[in-house]
Amino acid sequence: MLLESALPGRWRFRLRGTRRWDRIALMVCAVLALTVGLLSRQDTAQHLWGVTAAGGYFFAALIAARSSVAWARGPAVTAVVGSAVLPLVRLTMINKAQMEVGVVERGARLLLSAGSPYQETPHGVRDFNPYLPGMSLFGIPHALFGDRLWTSARWWLVLGFLVVLFSAGRLIKKRGSKTAGHRAPALWVLWLTACPLVALPLAIGGVDPTVVALLCLGFTFAHLGLAGRAGLVLGAAAALKWTAWPALPVVIAFLAARGGRRHAMNCFVGAAGFSLAAVVPFILIGPQGFLENVVLYPFGLSDTPSTAASPLPGYLIATSFPHGKSITVALLTLAAVTIGISLLWRPPQNVIAATDRLTLGLAIAIILAPASRVGYAIYPILLLAWPRLLLLQSIKPRSPGKKDTDRPLSQRL
Repeated sequence: MLLESALPGRWRFRLRGTRRWDRIALMVCAVLALTVGLLSRQDTAQHLWGVTAAGGYFFAALIAARSSVAWARGPAVTAVVGSAVLPLVRLTMINKAQMEVGVVERGARLLLSAGSPYQETPHGVRDFNPYLPGMSLFGIPHALFGDRLWTSARWWLVLGFLVVLFSAGRLIKKRGSKTAGHRAPALWVLWLTACPLVALPLAIGGVDPTVVALLCLGFTFAHLGLAGRAGLVLGAAAALKWTAWPALPVVIAFLAARGGRRHAMNCFVGAAGFSLAAVVPFILIGPQGFLENVVLYPFGLSDTPSTAASPLPGYLIATSFPHGKSITVALLTLAAVTIGISLLWRPPQNVIAATDRLTLGLAIAIILAPASRVGYAIYPILLLAWPRLLLLQSIKPRSPGKKDTDRPLSQRL
């Protein structure tokens, strides 16, 4: 009713016909963005994003109401521009970003000057670098060329997200079904980018969109039976942040169930080789610095409390009960063992089952971790949406039959 009353009379009839979820979704996004803006302090990047993005979503809803096609390109582009592009440009111009941007850029400077992105004895919050070594690569342009508009790590993180996700979409289009009626993968990528949980970290300089985009690409390769490539992509994600590591056993179990041990081993070798080659040298260079920065601090086990401290159950347990951190670690260990047993006992047979299993594990970790934040919800949201919106609509796996079992997995999918 709110949207209908705001529209010209000749547009209102469009809202009274068949229910259109794109318009409803855009109005919900506008309300969520405005809520974030109003509840955030006026001097924060979240406030500026919320106020700007709310207008972008509202105008996208108006365009969707005018369109006769659901989930069309026009509203998607408008939503992306209003919720991600405009806030990103404005925040860059006023030099305001999430703390992660400074962490990545400082890690790159340390990498070039000292050979490691980590301080051996960090003291304050700003001294810590909780990311794995690969993340510092996004700060190299800033370290080399100084503080310029295009050198900010936030731009390179956004570029990494877009390149990876659109590459996955291009792969889907190339390998996909030719059945009429399937939406272009690039269009669904735009709609996923417009989601507030994605647009917000993209605009303010979050690092998680790039990591989860690599996970989506890895699952795409796994769905196609390209096990070695899936392993390399997942290894690249694992070289950026710990949040990517739970995907490795899930994808390996999925490939073993669908294609046999050889496919699982190809994925494992690719992932382990890439990630260990990126991480182990820095463990050897400075083991104490690596332990303090990458293990103790992000898991809430350091003497310095992590800034990732949303009031989720794990944080509340860790701060409210005696030996609370030990309790949360025990709960996380129990959950990890349970998920691991489920992968052995009943491995996922398709890509939706695989992403759902990973989503469950990540959701439990987000809830129970002593240092976590609500923004990590980008992982379950994208991992739930990606196979349903793109993979299964665009790539139709063949049902394996008796004559099909001897063919390579990449041909059977």
